[in-house]
Amino acid sequence: MTTVLVVDDQALIRQAVTDILGDADGITVIGEATNGREAVERAAALSPDVIVMDIRMPELDGIGATAAICSSPGVGSTRVLILTTFEEDENVVAALRAGASGFIGKGSEPEEIIRAVRAVHDGDSLLSPTATRSLIQRYVLPSPSAGGMPTAVPPELEQLTEREREVLLLVARGRSNQHIADELFISPHTAKTHVNRIMTKLYAHDRAQLVILAYESGLLAPGAN
Repeated sequence: MTTVLVVDDQALIRQAVTDILGDADGITVIGEATNGREAVERAAALSPDVIVMDIRMPELDGIGATAAICSSPGVGSTRVLILTTFEEDENVVAALRAGASGFIGKGSEPEEIIRAVRAVHDGDSLLSPTATRSLIQRYVLPSPSAGGMPTAVPPELEQLTEREREVLLLVARGRSNQHIADELFISPHTAKTHVNRIMTKLYAHDRAQLVILAYESGLLAPGAN
């Protein structure tokens, strides 16, 4: 059973998301919060598997709440799914940097929201990799016209084995563990083990942060697939 905490300052949206997820098999909503500060408190108290998090909220916004939750040892297994609109894509990148596992638009169909929660909980593939890469290219990568260059490769990257670098690039391209296994002729379990080791070595909360690191370090160029 996947447990979910729904966070939004608008009662109608909270109720709608709660109703949608409440009707889904294998998902149960165990709590709600009206702002980021409440989200941090309830995440610590309830330890949900997934938090569906709005960005723009009073007291503490979704980005600050995500950072607090993802950096807390007590809720390290909790995944954050950002519920937002495309007009907020700069904030989405900030949320991914803070540790969010993915995002979905508020105008999404109910089934899409359900699939998103399950995908984030499974941790098997980055939610909406194409859209996420688009945001990263717009807001994370330096602008060629500004003479920007990719940031230096983090020292931690030198700790990765050749195989782990291969896996990191595939993760950054949005490949699932199954797809990674197929491309590298290894088992899905081995692929998952590699991903987990990479996250540990790079101090990444989840796959979303691996994608950003791969782009920021210059390991993956814009337009690569």
